[in-house]
Amino acid sequence: MKTDVEELSPTRVRLTVGVPFDELKPSLDQAYRQIARQVRIPGFRPGHVPRQILDQRVGRDTMLEHAIQDAVPGLYAKAVQEAHVAVLGQPDVEITRLDDGTEIEFTAEVDVRPSFEVPDAAGLQVVVDDADVSPDEVEEYLRSLRERFATLRPVERPAEAGDYVSIDLSAEVDGTPVADAQATGISYEVGSGAILDGLDDTLIGMAPQESRTFRSELAGGEHAGSQADVTVTVRSVKVKELPELDDEFAQSASEFNTVGELRASTRRQLEAMRRAAQAGQARDRVVEALLERVDMPLPEALVEHEITHRRESLEEDLQRAGLTREAYLQGRGIGEAELEKEIADEVRRTIKARFILDKIAEQEGLRADQEELGRYVTQLALSNGVSPEQFARQITDSGQIGAVVADVLRSKAADLVARRASVTDQSGRRVTIGSGDEPEGGEPEGEEREGERAEAGEPGAASGSPPEPEPATRGRSGRRGAKRS
Repeated sequence: MKTDVEELSPTRVRLTVGVPFDELKPSLDQAYRQIARQVRIPGFRPGHVPRQILDQRVGRDTMLEHAIQDAVPGLYAKAVQEAHVAVLGQPDVEITRLDDGTEIEFTAEVDVRPSFEVPDAAGLQVVVDDADVSPDEVEEYLRSLRERFATLRPVERPAEAGDYVSIDLSAEVDGTPVADAQATGISYEVGSGAILDGLDDTLIGMAPQESRTFRSELAGGEHAGSQADVTVTVRSVKVKELPELDDEFAQSASEFNTVGELRASTRRQLEAMRRAAQAGQARDRVVEALLERVDMPLPEALVEHEITHRRESLEEDLQRAGLTREAYLQGRGIGEAELEKEIADEVRRTIKARFILDKIAEQEGLRADQEELGRYVTQLALSNGVSPEQFARQITDSGQIGAVVADVLRSKAADLVARRASVTDQSGRRVTIGSGDEPEGGEPEGEEREGERAEAGEPGAASGSPPEPEPATRGRSGRRGAKRS
């Protein structure tokens, strides 16, 4: 088989493939067998019709057409492999010559990955956030942990901001009670602004069993938007009390015996999160640096396809959220033209990043093993709310295994260039991104030290916000949230 490659543009080529007729023989034999089973010719059993009879009754041209349709996909794939062409999408195929018994020739026009050079990652310099954790941040987290174990204690005094009150509400519009604006026993935090305008100002200073009336606009129901006279009655006032930050609290809220151990563990986990975030930032910012340094044309057909897909995905998201496109644009404060430009710019950036990371993965000979693929599939499954087994079946059935492998390889390529780049934090200290996804913190240039290591994320996630720290998730008491008394 002979293949010639003609460059039509920097992102599109024409393959001219000449195939000796002998290579068509398996597909031609298969075509005769299939049609012989399908036709009904007097005097012959199905499947036993001689070729000469099939050529007379069905036509040699028809047999050749069936054979070519069967053979060309495989011949095209072989030609692409032999020509070392990085094709994108489906080709436009045309049979240009058919010499029965001698040769067939076809052309295939297809988009290809553009040619470009990847800069040396060692020359890239990026800055990430500091990973330092201050004592105040540790105490802030511990306070939020104490908030989750708070209790509510009744008090016999007027309500103040931050108190929790049990209230009854009723509303009238033009002297007529509003049926869907009557409620009793509502637990409400004074000052939260969560129900009606004017409610917080009215509640402050109200004692238990006291009632007051104020004017407010109803937010929902049949009379939404109407001005109403709202009567609020306070049934009880409670204050939130936080547990003392002592050893007893540490034992009830965590697996630790002392508050010192809890505080030290909290600091370690916050630092690990910061360093994981540094690794994610390094990957993101190194890829951005590559995007700025690499200039390449993009296949417009691929760009338009991706833009259409993004538009459709946005519409589906808006429908699920119950939003109109107009409301979405208004909420973001942008117009239709700005949204279209935003989508197009993001699509072009994403495609360009894919090309760069794919080429790095190819140049470095990166491979995705089963463990890496399994972790990535599990991550995707959890984010989609399905079991890993079910998600793996969906990927396999839809033929998306190749896309999963590509995502994992791109993530590994991003990790690789992040490790090779010069990464410093905002304080000027060198940050070493460890092998895999584990970052290490460092001292200023020239002063090495072993850093705390922290898991930085699964394959495929170029970045991401760190999770909520949970130094107390294995508490002995099992309590969660403020207790009502």
